[in-house]
Amino acid sequence: MTMDMRSGLRLLVPVLFGGVVMTSAAMVACAPTGTAPGAPTPAAGPPVARAEAPGRLANDRVALVSLSARTREAPVSATGRWRIDEQGGRVQLVRGRGEEPWRIEQKNGLLRVAGDGGDATPWREGPFVARPLDNALLRYGTRRYRGELVFTATDSGVMVVNRLPVEDYLRGVVPLELPVRNPAERAALEAQAIAARSYTYMRVPGGMVEAPVTGFNLVSTVQNQVYGGADAEHPVVNEAIDRTAGLVLRYNGLIVDAPYSSSCGGRSATPSEAWKGARDEPYLQNVDDIDPRTGTPYCDISPRHHWHAEFDEGQLQEIVRRAQQAGGAAAPRPAAVRSFTVPGRSRSGRAASVVLRTERGDVTIEARDIRAVMRDARGAILSSTYFSVERESRGGGRLRGLSLRGTGHGHGVGMCQWGAIGRARAGADAREILRHYYPGTVVGFAD
Repeated sequence: MTMDMRSGLRLLVPVLFGGVVMTSAAMVACAPTGTAPGAPTPAAGPPVARAEAPGRLANDRVALVSLSARTREAPVSATGRWRIDEQGGRVQLVRGRGEEPWRIEQKNGLLRVAGDGGDATPWREGPFVARPLDNALLRYGTRRYRGELVFTATDSGVMVVNRLPVEDYLRGVVPLELPVRNPAERAALEAQAIAARSYTYMRVPGGMVEAPVTGFNLVSTVQNQVYGGADAEHPVVNEAIDRTAGLVLRYNGLIVDAPYSSSCGGRSATPSEAWKGARDEPYLQNVDDIDPRTGTPYCDISPRHHWHAEFDEGQLQEIVRRAQQAGGAAAPRPAAVRSFTVPGRSRSGRAASVVLRTERGDVTIEARDIRAVMRDARGAILSSTYFSVERESRGGGRLRGLSLRGTGHGHGVGMCQWGAIGRARAGADAREILRHYYPGTVVGFAD
């Protein structure tokens, strides 16, 4: 921060400046996103700094990514020179020259910047915006981030949002969504980059529009796409993103939502098989993913392609309780299970529902709820709905144990990531991979 060199004390010096150009940020929600109760909306701020490098877009869209919705205080620093302004850039609150720790605190809907030495700004309404100078990266908690960090007071703490160009956002997404591959599998990374960009652009529209009511377009978890900031980046992945800069999937001229999952198990699913109220799309079909050379799925190379799950009597009773809860029961209770059946299969061969016959009647779990309801002892969701009953243990008229064996990992809709790797190994390029998993689409520029 700004420092008085004579005394060694850090002084918080307000600096006025004007001439702010508003940037764009908006939300088109297709999947649910977390919202902090009573969260104000960070208004659009000065343009986010865009690095000039091969593959970067001159007029990239700007994403608002929620890193935390209700933290008590937000620690912030940087790798070099940086500053914190009030939203809009009218007042500069603090200036930093390195990684000295500062934090954003909230009290009664107001914010302040405080340091370990007792220095603090007056309480203000905010939002506050941390901005890097030169080529510095901001640090929130233990992770580094490109772009800017926006801090907004909420009813339950501080909401932290990373505001940055989409291409930079993807650098923190793709290596976490698809493990870093060797150069021979580059086509899979390029396909992943294009699919992730399409998914992102559906939620981050371009143009001069109002900020989303929630204050963000995306969250940094599996609820949207896993995002790890600059610390997640990898040179091989960055190259794949640069090679596909600005490219998205289109169907009938429109950018498409492009979901993907780890391993489809040999055949992809439609949206209605995986999610409640989801609409099926012509480019998200049941696609066969069998390698004609081997007769096995391309994703058979996945370490989690084959799986089995064991449930004891207590876990089965807890599944009944969770199923009742998912069905809206006011007071769900565990119940002894007498039998477990899969009465029907979807078009892709996945379980369309399961029925648990209990001492108090039948409990049906629909496909969209099966993975979340049938958690294991650690709380992990079921790998997929592509399974069959392998073994049952009975005693005293009850089901004492259940063993399932299945294939695939994830919801199975859209691109199969391990299948894409298998196809890349077989010589397919990124466009061929995407045409297979999103039939009828073409690759083109977004803007």
